[in-house]
Amino acid sequence: MTIQASIPTVTAADIDAAARVLAPVAVRTPLLASPVLSERLNAHVFVKPEVLQRTGSFKFRGAYNKLASIPESARGNGVVAFSSGNHAQGVAHAAQLLKMHATIVMPTDAPAAKRERTKAFGAEVVQYDRDREDREAIAREIAGKSGATVVPPYDDPLVIAGQGTVGREIAEDLTALGLAPGVVVVPASGGGLVAGVSTAVKAKFPQAEMIVAEPEGFDDHARSLRAGQRVAHDAKGRTICDALMAAMPGEITFAINGRLLSGAVSASDEEVGRAIGFAFRELKLVVEPGGSVGLASLLAGHMDVSGKIVVIVLSGGNVDADLYARLIA
Repeated sequence: MTIQASIPTVTAADIDAAARVLAPVAVRTPLLASPVLSERLNAHVFVKPEVLQRTGSFKFRGAYNKLASIPESARGNGVVAFSSGNHAQGVAHAAQLLKMHATIVMPTDAPAAKRERTKAFGAEVVQYDRDREDREAIAREIAGKSGATVVPPYDDPLVIAGQGTVGREIAEDLTALGLAPGVVVVPASGGGLVAGVSTAVKAKFPQAEMIVAEPEGFDDHARSLRAGQRVAHDAKGRTICDALMAAMPGEITFAINGRLLSGAVSASDEEVGRAIGFAFRELKLVVEPGGSVGLASLLAGHMDVSGKIVVIVLSGGNVDADLYARLIA
C-alpha cells in the first residue's frame, strides 16, 4: 500500500505568529472606505491597498516571514527565488534587511521596473526564457551548487502565513468598525495570497464569501474549483497581468482554497486597463494590472455585490511607467 504524505496547511495561529514576526518591519496597510466605489456598486466597499506595502506589494510579507525562519547557521548560503517581479522584490528586500545574499530567477520579459528594483535591493538577477526554460529547475540548480534556501512564490506554509496577515488586518479593522464582511475579493496567481487571506478572514467571519479574481483565460482557479482538483488554464500568449500567469494553483494553496473559496471572477485586459484608470482618477492609487483584476471584475459587473459589505484587495502597484501612462490615458 502506498502512503501519501499529507499536504501541509496553514492555520489562523500560523498567521498570528507571522504577524508577530512582521510587526517590526512590515507596513500595516490601511483599510480604506471608498464612497465612490460604494455608490458605483451599491454596496459598502473598502479597499486594502497593498500597493503601500514595502516593495509595492503584499509579497514582502510572505518573503520576510519565510526568510526570518531560516536558522542563522544557514543564512550565509543565501536564498534563491523565481518570480516575474513582485516576489522577486519581496525576497530581495527581505534578504537585504536580514543581511543575506539573494539570487532571483526572472523571465526576460519581466517588466523592467520590477527587474531594476530587484537589483536595487541588492539581489543578483538570473534571467531565463519563459517559453523555453524551467525557472524552478534553474533555481534548484543554483541552490544545489550554493546551498541556498529556495523561497517558493506561493506554495509554502510560511509564505502563505505571511500573506495571510493581509486578511488578519482586514478582519481586525472591520471588527473595530463593528462590521462583518459579506464578500472579500482577492487576486491570485498561484493562490498564496487568497489562501492566507481566506484562512484569516474565515477564522473570524466564517460566513464571508471569499472570491478569487484572475485574468480572463488565465482562470486556473475557477477551473480547479469547478473540477474539485487542480486544473491548468489553457491560455495562449500573454496578459498585461504579468504577475498572475501561473499555469496551475499550488498544491498547498489549492488544498486550502478548495475548502474556503466561494467562487471566482475574471476580467479582460481591457477591463483591467479601465480599472487601473479608475484607481488613478478616483482612488488616487497606483495599481498594477495584476493587482487590479478584482476591482476590474467588480467594475465590469461580473459579480453582483449590491447591499453587501465588500473588501477588494489591491495586491500590488509595480507597473512600468510607459504601460501605466498608456492605461490611464
